[in-house]
Amino acid sequence: MATFPRTTVGGESVSRMVVGTNWFLGWSHATDAKDWLIRDLVMERTRIAEILAVFFAAGVDTVMGPFPHPPLLDAVRDAEQRSGVKAVIVSTPTFTVGPHIPAGGFDRGEVARVLDEQQAIGVRICMPHQSTTDALVDRCTRTIRHADQLCAWIREGGMVPGLASHMPETIIYADDTGLDVETYVSIFNCAGFLMPIEVDWTAQIIAQARRPVMTIKPLAAGQVRPFQGLTFAWNAIRDVDMVTVGTMSAREAQECIELSLDILERRGPGTVRLQETRSKQSVKRVLVR
Repeated sequence: MATFPRTTVGGESVSRMVVGTNWFLGWSHATDAKDWLIRDLVMERTRIAEILAVFFAAGVDTVMGPFPHPPLLDAVRDAEQRSGVKAVIVSTPTFTVGPHIPAGGFDRGEVARVLDEQQAIGVRICMPHQSTTDALVDRCTRTIRHADQLCAWIREGGMVPGLASHMPETIIYADDTGLDVETYVSIFNCAGFLMPIEVDWTAQIIAQARRPVMTIKPLAAGQVRPFQGLTFAWNAIRDVDMVTVGTMSAREAQECIELSLDILERRGPGTVRLQETRSKQSVKRVLVR
């Protein structure tokens, strides 16, 4: 299998497929029962490491998540040992926001404690989580309040600054104000799942972004099948952009990697094994190889 294509974020080489972590940590975006299913079946160090090792072996070495959330960091270390591949850690830490922020900005001591921890575990790209970033977006002034503080402190810590956001305004305002940021997280999927604006509008915003964009939720948290979701995702972004994919098993990881390579290399859908049911019997000789 070919090594997965790469791009560059702030001088850091990253795989264009990024390993998502919601399916490791119990966040299904579906139901409480589904969250518990993930926790029961997947949220365990050795299981996560097994999945990560498949990604790493294929050159998908970039992992995005709320580091050092247990058991995620330990699983990454185990997968590195197993595969001999050093992970590129993209972290989305949370910083406290509240009524004091608009006038006073962030507490430097609290931010320093968070960033010291990020630096200590080897984070390469640090992107304040949506819960922080989107609280700072000001549509009246078309700015992102005090994001310049956070980005400067991330730089001082030797990490590449980015912004994780669910708001399309984040990309536009950061670009227009010249904010020192190297990448963005943006929700992008063919179903419009969790997207606050139409899919075609978001596609144009990503296409015009001055920095590479890490798209997330390409399969709409499992509501879109991989063939449809990944075909759309890879064909609707630029060569510098990324697609973040989460899976619940090593086999799912392998399947998403192979399907993505088929799409990127224009091989068509024929190399990934199709699922089979009794209703497919009448067409099986035609479509299943």
